[in-house]
Amino acid sequence: MNTFDVVITGENRDAPYDKDAYVNYVKMNKRRNDRWLKTQPISESTIKAIKSIDKAQKWILISEPWCGDAAHSTPIIQLMSELNENIDLEIVLRDSSELIESYLTNGGKSIPILISRDENGEDLFVWGPRPREIQSFVEQFKENPVPFEEKNAVVQSWYNEDKGQKTQEEIVYLVNNLL
Repeated sequence: MNTFDVVITGENRDAPYDKDAYVNYVKMNKRRNDRWLKTQPISESTIKAIKSIDKAQKWILISEPWCGDAAHSTPIIQLMSELNENIDLEIVLRDSSELIESYLTNGGKSIPILISRDENGEDLFVWGPRPREIQSFVEQFKENPVPFEEKNAVVQSWYNEDKGQKTQEEIVYLVNNLL
């Protein structure tokens, strides 16, 4: 059973999952997550770059099942990690861990955050909370607030059109700079 299922089935209804709105976000995000896992939009250049990793890496993904950005990035990162046995992916829930405190975005606990560490536990790279292009939209929305639904529609549309490509490109760029 994955994180989505635990929340949806009611086995974990601690805050914020004691609110129906969060459970509804989880249900919607599970559908998004499952769609990306089914379509597997991993590019040939991503496959090549990830398969070229020849030393053990621990990828730690700070996430939450209610997070819309995570619903699009988490499955892409999962699929990437499955391409190479040198990558060990661990998902850490932001709200159940203090790890996020070391990886704040502009002082906030934005997620998802991907941390790649070497065999000594040293950070190799950090990515997140979302691809730079959509991050700039989100920052504009903070400067010029719009209703949540309007912002969410723009963000979700962007992810659907991008099909995980910018997430892949940015992580591949970081991986290639390690080699």
